[in-house]
Amino acid sequence: MNVIPIGPVHPILKEPLRIKLLVEGENVKGAEIDMGYVHRGIERIMEGKSYMKGIHLSERVCGICSYIHTQTFAECIEHICNIETPEKAGHLRVVTTELERIHSHLIAAAVYNLTIEHETLAMWMLNARETVMNLLEMITGNRVNMGYNVVGGVRLDLKKEIIDQIIKELDNFEDDIHNIIEVFRSGPMINLRSKDIGKLGYKELMKTRAAGPVARASGIPESDWRLRSDLYKQYKFKPCWRSEGDNFARMMVRHEEVLVSIDLIRQALTMYQECSGPVRNKAIIHAAEGEYRNEAHRGEVYYKIAITEGGIIKRIIIRTPTVMNLEAYKYMLKTCPTVPDAVATYTSIDPCVSCTERTIVLKDVITGKTTNYKDF
Repeated sequence: MNVIPIGPVHPILKEPLRIKLLVEGENVKGAEIDMGYVHRGIERIMEGKSYMKGIHLSERVCGICSYIHTQTFAECIEHICNIETPEKAGHLRVVTTELERIHSHLIAAAVYNLTIEHETLAMWMLNARETVMNLLEMITGNRVNMGYNVVGGVRLDLKKEIIDQIIKELDNFEDDIHNIIEVFRSGPMINLRSKDIGKLGYKELMKTRAAGPVARASGIPESDWRLRSDLYKQYKFKPCWRSEGDNFARMMVRHEEVLVSIDLIRQALTMYQECSGPVRNKAIIHAAEGEYRNEAHRGEVYYKIAITEGGIIKRIIIRTPTVMNLEAYKYMLKTCPTVPDAVATYTSIDPCVSCTERTIVLKDVITGKTTNYKDF
């Protein structure tokens, strides 16, 4: 058995980690995954800072799903400090979160198509994604680090002309997405490289606690945390899921979720226009500790925050979904006949290593005893 090392810096990887593929000839028999090549210590930097600085730092956890981190940070503090947010702010958060989910899914699908060498479809998806990025810029003023969420609501209201522009752009964008899905669904080369490749069964899924589209493509619709959100319970919405558990299913779940997100944005805009009043309430922070979860674009994102009277962050723990999905990748390799299939399967989980890599070691200043995050 031979070892093929890939990464930590490699053209096929959009994130820094090392994959050691164990192969016999061209057949993949397993893999070892080494992490630890990037660690920015964002949680440690947040400690001792005010919650207003913390929310800006949370936006730097990820460069693709930056918005959902600020929303989860804000909603965690609102939840533990019993801060009510205006109804308008809730609808605006749904609009921006779902726009970010669309652009995240499209870039994930584009990277997957590049790995199976369908460059035309990849470029088509990236081009369509520009429409969504432009809409985010119109709403928030920025394309990536938007600085839109604040504890107690959102920073800016929405003008009528921007609402009209969003509705108009979504109509054209939806037609484009239907065409993209049809090309992916019916393409013979895509089917050959994606169906029955990288399969993840139910039992293996439960061992790894895989999250997000990875879980829903293996038959777990209830993995969608939007089902548990009071914010989303106002809308008509069903999670997308499939049962095949292969690369094709994971990509199709993301494609179908783009259509669901478009529908959610339309519902949110309609309900937003029926509301009145401000888009943010004054945040009164008291000492508290608690946790909160949201459905990020790759799956469950978890925040646990302890805050002092007046809003100084004592402790914060962030967990992102890729850490579970990377464990699931090891099981997927059992149905990867070749090395290129192993690479495509890796991209099918939409990994975000810079989101994932973090460690916490607590040291007792009196005894010198160290404690890891499991005992926190």
